[in-house]
Amino acid sequence: MFLRRFHPAFTDGVIDLVPIRLYPPDSDMGFGECYDYIIAPHGQSREAGRISLRLGESPCVYYFGHIGYHVDPPFRGQRFAQRACALLKPLMLERGKTSVVITTDPDNIPSRRTCEGLGCKMERIVPVPVEIRRRWEISAVKCRYIWRLEE
Repeated sequence: MFLRRFHPAFTDGVIDLVPIRLYPPDSDMGFGECYDYIIAPHGQSREAGRISLRLGESPCVYYFGHIGYHVDPPFRGQRFAQRACALLKPLMLERGKTSVVITTDPDNIPSRRTCEGLGCKMERIVPVPVEIRRRWEISAVKCRYIWRLEE
């Protein structure tokens, strides 16, 4: 996807986070206030991935996490997800969060490295209830990482 005109909400000189709104979250999910961004190489109009910040608390947030991200294959290995998470830290603190959850599949080693690079601690590996898996097509097991923002 190419972005015609954009103004980054956040940048670190390597990536820009460009605000978007994909669709309203399913109210049953309890995601609360959501912020969605395109991850783009700094100053470029190419989409490298996306990141979402969910500020609510609910059973779905327990399994989906407060932060969800993906990086497209050509841009992987450059720590774009880790950088994107770090760029959102001031917003999370501004919104009163002292810690957030990031979940990942146990076999997703790059995502686990992202969590570890942020200083997250793995809380536990949890089975996802069947009703949540069926309704929202989520993996059967998730690693729950806690990112303490004030450390």
